[in-house]
Amino acid sequence: MSLTHTRPSIGHVPSSPLDRVAGDALRGFFAAMPKAELHCHLLGAVKRETFTDLVAEHRAPLSAEDIASFYERGEKPVGVLRVLRALEQHLLLAPDNFRRIAYEYLAGAAAENVRHAEFFWNPTASLRTSGLRYPEMQAAIVTGMRDAQTDYGITSVLIPSIDREASPAEAVAMVEAMLAARDERVGGIGIDYGEIDRPPELFADAFALARRAGLRATAHAGEFGTSWRNVATAVDVLGVDRVDHGYTIVDNPDLARRYADRGIVFTVVPTNSYYMRTLAPDRWALDHPIRRMAELGLRLHPNTDDPTLHAVSPAGAWELMYTHLGFELPALRAMMLNGIDGAWMADAVKAQWKREWGVAFDDRLATVLRS
Repeated sequence: MSLTHTRPSIGHVPSSPLDRVAGDALRGFFAAMPKAELHCHLLGAVKRETFTDLVAEHRAPLSAEDIASFYERGEKPVGVLRVLRALEQHLLLAPDNFRRIAYEYLAGAAAENVRHAEFFWNPTASLRTSGLRYPEMQAAIVTGMRDAQTDYGITSVLIPSIDREASPAEAVAMVEAMLAARDERVGGIGIDYGEIDRPPELFADAFALARRAGLRATAHAGEFGTSWRNVATAVDVLGVDRVDHGYTIVDNPDLARRYADRGIVFTVVPTNSYYMRTLAPDRWALDHPIRRMAELGLRLHPNTDDPTLHAVSPAGAWELMYTHLGFELPALRAMMLNGIDGAWMADAVKAQWKREWGVAFDDRLATVLRS
């Protein structure tokens, strides 16, 4: 990833002690700090080797050149939806395929000290094309989650998500399938995929059904330069607990400040394709709306989104927030705690994590600065 290295400071101190730390130590710090991942798409975390294996397993009509193009990340990156659709149509055709990709994602995240992950999975297209039933796909993913916790200690929550390019009726059917196959590791619903011309109010009935049943909710909104009204609808009509992306909220500063006062967590993505494609490289770090969101007081939490397709790891997302977007250590420590507050876990668990993760962050930083 080629980005102009700037150090515009956003935080509580004018400069950071990590400015004195060499690159390897810096990367080591961000890999070692405890973190949550609240915004990752399961299909966007599939390793290239696994993709290749699945092509062979299912004799899919995808060439080596196709696969290579899926994992390229250029100066002006295109969106990843074409890759996700290829997985849905050609590759995720057996329950064990779902188990494998869930386990591998969580194992990789745990290797960079992600201690808790909440990740999206869109079942609608698979229900159409795979011949599999919802319960067996969900059960396979949950098995991968359970095995990863046993092997690596990482806890996780599955978020089945509405495909907003499908119909509102299919969204309601997806929620009904979730409710019929309730599992303690499935915390609530999300909504994602192409936002243009698919405003969140189209799916109000599906969200209302989920909320009546006691499910949590989040939503992708304001991701592709769409109006701030999509963010407002997600919060005030759909009743989401947190917002994914939400960048265009900066176009309505008064509303942003109200959401800041309410403590709503926004899961942001420094490698978001839209802004890397539309902002000039020499202005990317200065003009990215993530900076303005922080200035407006919103509670932010950085994430990978589609890690293997964005060519970023969990540690890399945090490092970009520091090295390019200019957030200082006090701000990053606060974002780490925002991730705990935004997680769909019991309050007692979150209180314990706050104590433990804060100590671990401080101890790791002290160790790096002594080395």
